[in-house]
Amino acid sequence: MASRERPAEPRRPAARLYLVAPQDPAGLTDRLAAALAAADIAAVLLPLPEADERARIGHAKALAATVQNKGAALLLDGHADLAARSGADGAHLGGVEALTAALPTLKPACIAGCGRLATRHDAMLAGEAGADYVMFGEPDTTGRRPSFDAVVERVTWWAGLFEIPCVGFAASLDEVRPLVAAGADFVAVGNCIFADERGDAAAVADAVRRLAVAETVA
Repeated sequence: MASRERPAEPRRPAARLYLVAPQDPAGLTDRLAAALAAADIAAVLLPLPEADERARIGHAKALAATVQNKGAALLLDGHADLAARSGADGAHLGGVEALTAALPTLKPACIAGCGRLATRHDAMLAGEAGADYVMFGEPDTTGRRPSFDAVVERVTWWAGLFEIPCVGFAASLDEVRPLVAAGADFVAVGNCIFADERGDAAAVADAVRRLAVAETVA
């Protein structure tokens, strides 16, 4: 049977933002500080640079205080073996196989999230294995992602059945409200924040307003 079905409960907590940091490390400390100061953010997903292990650990350590001092969790994109050593709170894994391999390293002290779940069955396997959250709609390594209708459908299905939190990935700010309405506990935003001409803080504030409007309507 599927993992941890959602019990009957009162209204779920308000959805929160999950910030996906850009790959480019240039100025990232200041950019994250501005974004985190603009709104309540639950977590920051950090891609690590193409570098040796020591440099990757140093990069994560340099950002950990900026993120964690604002009450957000710092998660590494992959590299579960570096999470504890870099001061991160956990890691986000791509697929059930990667999650299963990482769990002995991450548990019980660190967060283990899972994305790139192509089917409902994969999502249920991730939940059964012990994922702390599942993510739907994130781009793959080539930048491709499912149709937005498919992402909304998957979020709606998961939110209606399971208690494990669900993250819906928003490729644009216009996708934030529909994901919240579908039942996402968190909405992941990345390039739509860091490529916004208004600046990181203004874009984050806009995303939070959209969260609030969606919660009100719901």
